[in-house]
Amino acid sequence: MNIPENLLYTSDHEWILINGNEGIVGVTDFAQHELGDIVFVEVDTVGETLAMGETFGSIEAVKTVSDMLMPVDAEITEFNDALASQPELINKDPYGEGWIVKVTIKDPAQLGELITPANYKKLIEG
Repeated sequence: MNIPENLLYTSDHEWILINGNEGIVGVTDFAQHELGDIVFVEVDTVGETLAMGETFGSIEAVKTVSDMLMPVDAEITEFNDALASQPELINKDPYGEGWIVKVTIKDPAQLGELITPANYKKLIEG
């Protein structure tokens, strides 16, 4: 499994890339692998401010639908429009072209509650 060192993770398998008070959120390589072939991504929360752990959208694979949860309190500023026609980008490149939303972080202190790459590796390896 690919676990980039420059990201923080959640126990629900989302990742966030931090750049000041901005962030990019997606689902991990582990999550996309477990879900299988992704066929649809829905995010109808652009412009909304959501709390850590709140559902910001859903991701549909051939056999299941899964909620995606905010890693921190944040306002969703942008959805990756490429996913509307190419949801499989999440399978192909979950940390690059398969990013899901851009956010403005409301409480940077919450970043300390997220999981480091080393601890995320331990989590998925059991």
